[in-house]
Amino acid sequence: MNNKKFILASNSPRRHELLKFLIDDFQIISSNIEEIIDEFLTNEEVVMDLAFQKAQDISNKNKDVYVLGFDTLVILDGKPLGKPLDNSDAFKMLKALSGRTHRVLTGCAIVMNDYKDVFYGYSDVTFTEMSDVEIYSYIDTKEPMDKAGSYGIQGYGAKFVEKINGDFYTVMGLPIHKLYERLKVL
Repeated sequence: MNNKKFILASNSPRRHELLKFLIDDFQIISSNIEEIIDEFLTNEEVVMDLAFQKAQDISNKNKDVYVLGFDTLVILDGKPLGKPLDNSDAFKMLKALSGRTHRVLTGCAIVMNDYKDVFYGYSDVTFTEMSDVEIYSYIDTKEPMDKAGSYGIQGYGAKFVEKINGDFYTVMGLPIHKLYERLKVL
């Protein structure tokens, strides 16, 4: 990956931190596109398409640079849970996740000029039973408010995770191993 230029198309501090494990030097230019979701796509196709939209947006303005785009969805009963609208929405999501297993999908896109590689990673996450008091206490930390599914596995939300089947870093929003495998052949 030496001598190649990269842009991370995300303002996520978690993605920034994780990408440093793979790439020493990269720019951060966040995409502010309006996310357009095709209702006929599967959840897996949606995360890949959104990751591609973000990467393509930045790539259109930055030629000859590899642009990395990502998108993460939390899926419960086949339905995506986005970022909560407010505390009440966060409570509903966390209550629904309590004592259950859900899937986390992270779509990845690597784009440069005419080059395009789009893929995804997934993990199944099982939450312990959470009381209403525990949920409200967690919401009070403000951590759930900017995260798909209303939780951060790398923060206060970790205490509710009973087990993970899959890649921990996919849940954080950047499947390190899958991305590494793709980047080393560029």
